[in-house]
Amino acid sequence: MRDTEYQLLDGLALADLLARREVGAEELMACAIKLARERAPALNALCYERYEESLDVARAWQPKGAFGAIPFLLKDSGLAHTRFPSSLGSRLLNDTPYARNATLADRFEDAGLIPFARTTVPEFCMAPTTEAARNGGPTRNPWDPTRSSGGSSGGAAAAVAAGIVPLAHGSDGGGSIRIPAAACGVYGLKVSRGRVPMGPFRGEGWGGLATDGVLSRSVRDTAAALDAIGGHEPGAPYAAPAGPASYLKALAEPPRKLRIALWRDAWNGIAVAPECVAAVERAAALCRELGHDVVDSAPPDIEYEAFVLAHANVLAGNIVLSVDTRLGLTGQPLRDGDLEPVLRQGYEYGKTLPAAHYIASVNRFHAIGRILDGYMQGYDAILTPSLTQLPLKLGELSTATGSFLDFRRKVATYGTFSAAFNASGQPAASLPLVWTGAGLPVGVQVVGRYGREDVVLALSSQLEAAQPWAGRIAVPGAA
Repeated sequence: MRDTEYQLLDGLALADLLARREVGAEELMACAIKLARERAPALNALCYERYEESLDVARAWQPKGAFGAIPFLLKDSGLAHTRFPSSLGSRLLNDTPYARNATLADRFEDAGLIPFARTTVPEFCMAPTTEAARNGGPTRNPWDPTRSSGGSSGGAAAAVAAGIVPLAHGSDGGGSIRIPAAACGVYGLKVSRGRVPMGPFRGEGWGGLATDGVLSRSVRDTAAALDAIGGHEPGAPYAAPAGPASYLKALAEPPRKLRIALWRDAWNGIAVAPECVAAVERAAALCRELGHDVVDSAPPDIEYEAFVLAHANVLAGNIVLSVDTRLGLTGQPLRDGDLEPVLRQGYEYGKTLPAAHYIASVNRFHAIGRILDGYMQGYDAILTPSLTQLPLKLGELSTATGSFLDFRRKVATYGTFSAAFNASGQPAASLPLVWTGAGLPVGVQVVGRYGREDVVLALSSQLEAAQPWAGRIAVPGAA
């Protein structure tokens, strides 16, 4: 198979070629590895590469699941896999091994997705830009190397946008799938709380904010992936409402008329770039052309500043847990250089955080869920900008200097439309519908009611058909 053909096909199209025996698993893996070697270094998007070993795995692989035998990438987020250690982008946690796979890792492989490397992340996955010191430099946006690829699934988004894989693992605890999807011009769905398993090592992440999924170049690939990885895990603390028998098959059903809220403004009067407003207005116009009812609205009051502090408190507590667990295993004290300065300050802040503040923070998440659920009773979906600005220039949100709380407040003015929907547990997706004249993607977010990924995917698929983004591949270094 030629690289030019491989990089333009989505995962299901490649799976079809496999099923018709027009291509083999080893051949697909060889294409992915060749492109990874050519493109990933300029982007700084991959780590823990297992190229030769993965070729052997593909050679012996028996096609299975929706994707048969498609090359795949796991995020360096700590998702356990015996072939791939992890670091969470931290020098302190470097090369953490795993004795067994996470439930989700097994579900990916049962779907026919063969991992061959991990993708880069910021330290502890706690930034909307991927610039971890552990990775030796920033992960660059494939459309403009002076800009961020987003975070924390920045390496995954960059690799998908560059054609290395058609889809890749991501996770989202405050926008970490949707922010890089918006920055890199790919599709990224954050599923409802409890939709995708987090076991067997934990029941929740970040006080219920975090979930896993994929970034892809087509809506149908994401729907097929959700069919494969979704579903309750015994013993899990959350269970999302039952979905359709198949999200992929549901895309073929005639769409119904939706009532959609249009948000142009952000909480607290945070400025939104004109390009981002124009993008969501374009999406609203497309929705109207598709027969939907789009209503101008405004975000309900969720006491945004208090939410930003609650989010920071939960993150700080998780930094303490990660650091103290590692120090307890090694018997070593925390040394200068083990953590990046902002994360080190977050650790120190977390050590002073009263337990009551942590509990109050989680309770605030739950309150936001009730507020947004009440708001959604009048709507099937919400349209918002994915980001308040175009993809940031590298260094604008550095973790090299400053306090942890100041950093979190800056984050909250960029990914403003993201994290509240982690608190509420609602499904939300970023779509690459609009591009600037300079060739930068401008993401638009579609949010659904809790448990209604089917609505988010159906509307996403309609918008994808109305204004296709297929065929946009970023080649690092190309003119």
